[in-house]
Amino acid sequence: MSLHDDAVAVLESYDEADAQQKELRGTYLDHLAGHPDGMWKACGAGHLTASALVVDPERGRVLLTLHRKLRMWLQMGGHCEPQDTTLAAAALREATEESGIAGLALLPGGPVRLDRHPIPAPCHWHLDVQYAATASAGAVERISHESLDLRWFPYDEVAAVADASVVRLLESTRARLGHGR
Repeated sequence: MSLHDDAVAVLESYDEADAQQKELRGTYLDHLAGHPDGMWKACGAGHLTASALVVDPERGRVLLTLHRKLRMWLQMGGHCEPQDTTLAAAALREATEESGIAGLALLPGGPVRLDRHPIPAPCHWHLDVQYAATASAGAVERISHESLDLRWFPYDEVAAVADASVVRLLESTRARLGHGR
């Protein structure tokens, strides 16, 4: 199965009650149907990306990266690579590379959210498939070349440093973990 095929299967099984998420799911599937290269950065109409919010549920905190180019606190994530066999593998690879934490585990149940956001030309859109990953107790982060900083934030401090998309991802992650708001 190709990464493109995996993405279609993941999106077809993504079941979110929220109307906006259902609409995005349709947008992503339409994009992939119309763009055989829709998984790759070279696709000028936009491309899927994979990310993961790294959480430490025991301590009620989340690890965010201060993105080098965007200068914003974000979850770990980025472009799919030819060696990625699944979207989940791409999200886990990105989270591991950018956090420096070995042994991250994706939450069961597939993606937590979808988020579509504009990016500068020549490409126009990132169609982000967002997962969540748990870090083991005592995990130590290590900054990567893609980050200016890495920092653990208590759940209730995320809204003060991150944009609405990260806050929504955290809310959905907490719901998946059964931690409520």
